[in-house]
Amino acid sequence: MSFFKKNETTAGDKSSVSKIVKKIESHQEWWGRWLYDSLWFLSRTFGVALFGFRLRMVERLPKTGGLLVLSSHQSLLDPLLLGLATNRRLSSLARSSLFTFGPFASVIAALGAVPIDRNASTVTAMRTVIQRLRTGAAVIVFPEGTRTASGQLGDMKKGFALLAKRAGVPIVPVVIVGAYECWPRSRLVPCPGRIRLEFGAVITAEEVESLSESQLAERCITSLHDLDRLARSTQRGHVLH
Repeated sequence: MSFFKKNETTAGDKSSVSKIVKKIESHQEWWGRWLYDSLWFLSRTFGVALFGFRLRMVERLPKTGGLLVLSSHQSLLDPLLLGLATNRRLSSLARSSLFTFGPFASVIAALGAVPIDRNASTVTAMRTVIQRLRTGAAVIVFPEGTRTASGQLGDMKKGFALLAKRAGVPIVPVVIVGAYECWPRSRLVPCPGRIRLEFGAVITAEEVESLSESQLAERCITSLHDLDRLARSTQRGHVLH
C-alpha cells in the first residue's frame, strides 16, 4: 500500500484515524491473542499442505520491540505467509474503510491491522505507522505499494526509511517467491503451488540511526533484489512442518 501522496493534514484526518487506533488498542487483549494464535495454527496446517512453502532465515527476528518487516508483494497471501513464517505477531496495513463494518472491523482490529486512510495525507498515514512501531509492534510494509503485476519485483518507494528512522526500529528485508503463481491478480481464488520466503539479515536500530535516509533506503532495496535472486536460484531451504 502506498501512503506517500502529498496533501495537507486535516483535523478530521487525525480525529478519524485516532478513533480507529483507539478501537484497535481496545482489541489487543486476550481475545486478540487467542484469535491470532488460533488462526495461525489453522493457517499453518492448511498452508503447508496446499503451498508446501519453504523458509530460510539468516537470523531469528527480535522477539520484542518495534520492527519494520520490509517485504516484496506478490499476492493477497503475503501477510498470512509472513505471519506463519515468523516468531512475531505481525501487523499489516489496511484501508480504513475496512473498519466500517462492525464484525469484520472487530476481527481485523483484534489481529492487529493498522488503519490507513488513502484519502488522508501522507503525514497522517506515516504518524499512524510510527505510533504503532513505537509501541513495540512488528509492522509489515510493502515498498512496492501494490501487488506485482508480473511476478517480478516492481519499483519501490523509499518512504519506509523515514518510518524506521523516526520510530527508531530495526528493519528485516524479506522476499516472497511463488505466491504470484499461486494467486495472481487474474485469479479469484488461490491454487496449490510452491512458495519460498527468503529473509535477510536484520538491520539493527543502531544501523538505521547511523545511516542517512537515502543510504538506508538504497541498502534495503539492494538487499531485497539480492534476496529475490537468491530465492529464485536455489531450491534449498527449511521446510515448515
